[in-house]
Formats: sequence, structure tokens, C-alpha cells
Amino acid sequence: MTINRDAKILEAILFASGNPVPEDDLKQKIINKNNFTKEIKDLKNFYADRGINLIKTGNKWSFRTSETIKDELTIFKTQKRKLSRAAIETLSIIAYQQPITRSEIENIRGVQMGRGSIDHLMEIGWIKPSGRKNIPGKPALWVTTDLFMEHFGIENISDLPNKNELKASGFLEKRSAIATITDIAINNNPNEDADVEEEETLEDFISKENPS
Repeated sequence: MTINRDAKILEAILFASGNPVPEDDLKQKIINKNNFTKEIKDLKNFYADRGINLIKTGNKWSFRTSETIKDELTIFKTQKRKLSRAAIETLSIIAYQQPITRSEIENIRGVQMGRGSIDHLMEIGWIKPSGRKNIPGKPALWVTTDLFMEHFGIENISDLPNKNELKASGFLEKRSAIATITDIAINNNPNEDADVEEEETLEDFISKENPS
């Protein structure tokens, strides 16, 4: 299929424009303005089976990537983001104690937490809500995601270091629960330091959910 001069003019304008072009502006640029409807239709048909399509949105026209290949053109960018100590502690607690409510996380950490840590971890894709606990108020329960396991190189949550493995690695010697599991997380996310106050021992902490 070939296109005439007016269609070529429309094509050039649309390619050169970074934004959708109003139909009235396109009409003013062609020689035979009365044939605009036919010319734009022919141009649309010309690109119908190509990598880009001519699309009308409202009263404006533009070239867009074909829906049939848009997934192949997705650009993935790696963005380094620094996790706060609070976020790492929260993630560590969720990993070992899931499913767990926000108030339970606060009880373990010993401090109240804002929305920032939960929101940040959700944005990264490492945690997600998983139903609600059947207690007054029905608070949301939080769990880790498949993306979390992929990032930390484990296939299942059961692959997290257990009490005996942590003992063998020296992690359980006179360390607080939060400090220790935070260090484990930092080994995989070395952008954050963590010095926290002594709470319960990690052995007691892990034994709550992983008796051995």
C-alpha cells in the first residue's frame, strides 16, 4: 500500500511531534483539506499491522507502540534505594514471625512505627498484606513475598537460618533479637548500619515460631 503526499505530510508531522496533535492543526497542514478524514484513515490502516499504530485520543492523533509488542519494549531500570534501619528491622521481624500485625511488630521492636517502613517495603515488593487477624479491629496481617525470597536467594521461608544455624554462625551469642536479624538483612543490603538496644534474645525470638 502506498500513501499520497497529504498522508505523507500527516505522517511526518506526527512522527516529529512529541505530543498528540489536534485534528484541526493537522487539517491545516495538508493540501486537500476536504479529504482529511480519508487521508488519516488510510494512514491509520497503513500502520495497523506494524510496530507502531496511529491512535486517536479525544480529538488528537499520535503514534503509539503497538499493543502486540509493548511488553517486549519494557525497559527495566535498577534503582538503588537505601533502607532505613527501621525498615530492615521491620522486614526481619515479618520474615521470621509472619503472618504478623503491625502492633505485634511494634511490640517486638519496642517502639511505635509510622507508615514509612511498611509503605517502603510494600513499594519495593518485599511484603504484602495477607488477610486480617481475627481479633477486635481485625488488623492486617503482613507476610513476605516471592520477590523477597528471590532477592535474598531462598526458595522458601523455611530456608531462613534457624536457631541452630545461627548458633553455629555465632549470631546468637549475647545479641538482641532485633540486632541479630537486622545484621542478617544488612548482609544482603549493605547500605545501612544498625546499632539497637538489647531486647529479647534471638534464640527466644526464633523459638516462638520455629521450635527445635
